Amino acid sequence: MTQVTAELEALLMQRSLTDEALEAAADGAPDFRILPDACVIKIGGQSLIDRGRAAVYPLVDEIVVARRQHPLLIGTGAGTRARHLYSIAAGLNLPAGMLAQLGASVADQNAAMLGQLLAKHGISAVDGAGLSAVPLYLAEVRAVVFSGMPPYKLWIRPGAEGVIPPYRTDAGCFLVAEQFGCRSMIYVKDENGLYTGNPKTTKGATFIPRISVDEMKAKGLQDSILEFPVLDLIQSARHVREVQVINGLVPGNLTRALAGEHVGTIITAN
Repeated sequence: MTQVTAELEALLMQRSLTDEALEAAADGAPDFRILPDACVIKIGGQSLIDRGRAAVYPLVDEIVVARRQHPLLIGTGAGTRARHLYSIAAGLNLPAGMLAQLGASVADQNAAMLGQLLAKHGISAVDGAGLSAVPLYLAEVRAVVFSGMPPYKLWIRPGAEGVIPPYRTDAGCFLVAEQFGCRSMIYVKDENGLYTGNPKTTKGATFIPRISVDEMKAKGLQDSILEFPVLDLIQSARHVREVQVINGLVPGNLTRALAGEHVGTIITAN
């Protein structure tokens, strides 16, 4: 390890930061997992929070019990209100960076609401610099709520087409899981997982229990259940090499998934 560090330091002093030898040395350096026992769960905005009390209250009860066994980082999606904002802002010819800020405001609202519902259990919503206190929250109350939108704002990388921010709440939650080196990443939505078509509109769509990123792209399913950039993030990840998409409207699904059961669709890097 000392030799690897010494080699990396020497290269950093001598080479461009895009030098191939430097990149290879950096890739071989040890990568510390900050929260290896924690699980990140993403609560869908449109699929769950927008449904209101009937969908959210049972999930809150399940989270309160589940955190006793599993430290939880709970990210929130944006949902329908963000889509409405995107529509208006795009019609006004505003850039992707402005749309990213607008989408973040809705994910923030959902985090605030979920945080208030969990407040009596000692579970708080944090944002920005508050993320540095996540280990303390996990040690004391075993869970914390955060807004799933990555804080790129005006600095977001625009998509290849259009002005819709390509990195939204699915990507933001995955990046938290990967950067903290968490144990698992679970997306809680309103479908059992991935299908060969949209099960809400496609008759005869078939459920897919497990699939790789390359298989999803080959089948043209790359943007059917998660934001497209998430798939590339999974393939380039060091720690979180698979994610699971589950139906949060089914009682007990979240508990089972946190326990390691295969209850939805597992998407793997390989």
